[in-house]
Amino acid sequence: MSARSRDAGKGLDSVAVAKSVEDHGKVQSEWVIYKYPKMESEAQKLLHYLHHMLGWSVERVQELGIFERPSVLWVPGNVLLNEGIDVLWHLAAGTASPAPFNAANAYIGVGDGTTAEAATQTGLQGTNKAYKAMDAGYPSRPSANQCRWQSTFTGTEANFSWQEITVANGPSDAAANLNRKVQDLGTKAAGTTWIAQLTITIS
Repeated sequence: MSARSRDAGKGLDSVAVAKSVEDHGKVQSEWVIYKYPKMESEAQKLLHYLHHMLGWSVERVQELGIFERPSVLWVPGNVLLNEGIDVLWHLAAGTASPAPFNAANAYIGVGDGTTAEAATQTGLQGTNKAYKAMDAGYPSRPSANQCRWQSTFTGTEANFSWQEITVANGPSDAAANLNRKVQDLGTKAAGTTWIAQLTITIS
């Protein structure tokens, strides 16, 4: 008697649930404050001309050998403010025409406010404040994923305790502030020249 042959098969229906995909990005900010010591008024004017009007870097100015080397303070991080983020999205989407944070509109602002950073803030929080226009050639693009802003405060400007700092698209708190950082940056004395520089990197 021959054995019966049987076709055997096995089926399995399966449902695969895909994991949600998240985009990951990193925003890094670094402030650098270059602090030149007190100097004679004519030297101050020349230093301001080189940095602010011509946009010379600190390194290039040092090559002249006529100024004391500035002390340097590095300050990582800050908080992006909602009003600044709103400007960025409008510019990206073309849904409005706010002033960009460019050479014609951007200012670095410093103040003596010590209130902790919060995204809902609009501008500097202190009593003493000063906003300064961009140095020549700024904002710049050091690399494809970076933007850098820089302003030079002369011997007669912003001579008070620097406790907060920001970049805005105008010369006052009425403008949209991109960010705010709170830290004791030192007290600027009359006759000293300080350069404030912000670099934001997105990766």
